[in-house]
Amino acid sequence: MATRIDDTPYTMRREALATYFDSTAKQAWIDLTSDAKVSGIRATVRAGRKSMRELLVSWLPSDLRRTRILDAGCGTGALAIDAACRGADVTAVDVAGGLVEVARERATGFTGHGKVRWRAGDMLDPSHGTFAHVVAMDSLIHYSPEDLVDAVEGLSERTTRSILFTFAPHTKLLGAMHTVGKAFPKSDRSPAIVPVSETELRARLGRLSDWKIGRSERISSGFYTSQALELVRRG
Repeated sequence: MATRIDDTPYTMRREALATYFDSTAKQAWIDLTSDAKVSGIRATVRAGRKSMRELLVSWLPSDLRRTRILDAGCGTGALAIDAACRGADVTAVDVAGGLVEVARERATGFTGHGKVRWRAGDMLDPSHGTFAHVVAMDSLIHYSPEDLVDAVEGLSERTTRSILFTFAPHTKLLGAMHTVGKAFPKSDRSPAIVPVSETELRARLGRLSDWKIGRSERISSGFYTSQALELVRRG
């Protein structure tokens, strides 16, 4: 019997993430992405995410006027606003509707040259349209290497210039955390971050014949470790 599309590993993981970030983790995520006081551990994560966001935005053209950008997994919206400040026409999508509402509220009064359309839903939904650039910051780190590359391939079909995304690089620490996390009942743990070998990831991305791998850079800040990778359309 063929697998229904709603039962695919990507879809089931996506729905688990939506539930987690709209319930258990919502307030923690709001605090993490604001100026609220947080623990020392969360402060290192906040600093790491800020550095990663700045890195990814720096990989985009400085002038984004009349340029369509997809913020795939926008969370509470900081990267989308950064891109809009450069003049971009941003579609900001997140599977967690509650976080999208927070992003929309935080953007009230935005007076930059660009604009942001906030949407709750699947970042892979083709109804979002075609974009010059796609940025997926820490929104693919919960997927297996196979599902991650499938998602990037889906995004590539409606992207004309570049795809910037992050993955959790396979280190001894992240590998150990992932293994230990599997020992807990599913109801007692957050959706796991899946460490990915960069060598394996590059090999899998080789099937995207119209794309080439560009820049790669890792950000490490205390308990935050993430690696950015750039894909550029050939020709």
